[in-house]
Amino acid sequence: MCEVEISMQAYVKMCLHAARYPHMAVNGVLLGYGGSRTGCLYLMDCVPLSHGLLPLSLPLEVALSQIDFWSTEEEGQRLVGYYQANASLNDKSPSTAALRIAGRVSEYFEDAVLIMLDNRSLSVNPGIPPVIVLQQKDRRWIPKDKTLIMWRNWEEIRRVAKVMLESKTHGRLVDFDAHLDDIRKDWTNQDINVEIAQLVSTANGSTG
Repeated sequence: MCEVEISMQAYVKMCLHAARYPHMAVNGVLLGYGGSRTGCLYLMDCVPLSHGLLPLSLPLEVALSQIDFWSTEEEGQRLVGYYQANASLNDKSPSTAALRIAGRVSEYFEDAVLIMLDNRSLSVNPGIPPVIVLQQKDRRWIPKDKTLIMWRNWEEIRRVAKVMLESKTHGRLVDFDAHLDDIRKDWTNQDINVEIAQLVSTANGSTG
């Protein structure tokens, strides 16, 4: 089994998506590279898909196809996972829809992971990462060994997430649903990616 490293950008944007729609289920796909052949799967970014009602088959296929093309051509990454936060505070189990969509993503990448956000632990400043990572084994999604979940710098990731949540950045996050309603909205959220990078640079004493 390979390790899974979750980047700051992927984690922060998942949290922003959940905060953007706190009383709804939200979901999205994870981008990255690596896998069992390299010994580690790197989750570098995420693309928020929808909120409320999870996507129907046709919109989902359109989204996955477009995201896969963009991530490969523009980012040099690929679809490597799926994430979801349920509507209920106490519900952190993957729904039928989560299992179905994660299974679809695994057709793009056999080592794909499924991340469930733990709503009860998902706060502005959580003590431990509020994520549950599952992997597919024998066509079943089972929790991955926590010792194989890696964070480059959890304290720094937590700090950046806190700053962005407190500044209400989540109000500007765009998921694919919102893009379909208004195609001028950027589902890649490049402006938020830039803000995350700037917060890291500032903390490291760089102004460039």
